[in-house]
Amino acid sequence: MPRGLDLDFWIAAAQCLVSRDISNILNGWDFDPEQVSVRIVAGDDGREKIQLRLDLGLLQMEIDGRPDGQRPEGRDSWLDVYRHAQQSHDAAHPDSAPFSLSDEDCERLLREGVQYYHRYLSFWHLQRYELCARDTRRNLILFKFVRDHAKNERERLRFDQWRPYVTMMHSRAVATPFVELGDFTTAITAIEAGIRDIHRFLDEYGQTERAEECNELLQLMRWRDELAARNATPTLPPPNDPLSTLRRQLAEAVRDERFEEAARLRDEIRRAGEG
Repeated sequence: MPRGLDLDFWIAAAQCLVSRDISNILNGWDFDPEQVSVRIVAGDDGREKIQLRLDLGLLQMEIDGRPDGQRPEGRDSWLDVYRHAQQSHDAAHPDSAPFSLSDEDCERLLREGVQYYHRYLSFWHLQRYELCARDTRRNLILFKFVRDHAKNERERLRFDQWRPYVTMMHSRAVATPFVELGDFTTAITAIEAGIRDIHRFLDEYGQTERAEECNELLQLMRWRDELAARNATPTLPPPNDPLSTLRRQLAEAVRDERFEEAARLRDEIRRAGEG
């Protein structure tokens, strides 16, 4: 075979190996507009990745850190960058104007917050409640930071309008593991914390009289009332059942926002179930 043809063959083979066409990834995984399609896959770097199916392709996200895996200015997120800048500024200039976020800063933070939205929604449908709680808590911290430091009301409202929804999702993520354990008392406590936070939101914006129109608030209240109507006492795990004990420890870690410990416990539970 002529040497030139041999070289062409290997060039074509190499191009196939590094193809950027994602058709093979999507084959057999059809988009369903009626439900969220999400899965966890092993990444080439050895770490698990989340893939969220969209009508025109997919989103792939890291499980930890910023969903896109980027580290802006060497930090975990732009929120971390700006929080550090705010602390440094206010410490160095205690008698001058406080730190403030520009419109460009807010736009950057909003795009980043949307990434976390896609990921916590994925975690919810994967039943990884501890990670859903972690990311919803993170976005609630983002909203407060913007409320405290944005230059104008318009930017504050762009973020804070989502606070009732994210509060509801956070409450659901914290309470659901307790519901699954049959510990309705603790679940109700977590739900009522979310209800109070949404009432506080409505009060801050002078919208208390519109509480009956707030779907997130109504959903949490209905769920709380349904659990209370069961009139069940907490179901404690048998003392010699390691798996039940791990599940309770997981639920308590989620409630107390010890998310790294919760993720470790979830992995232990998964390994125990596989065994």
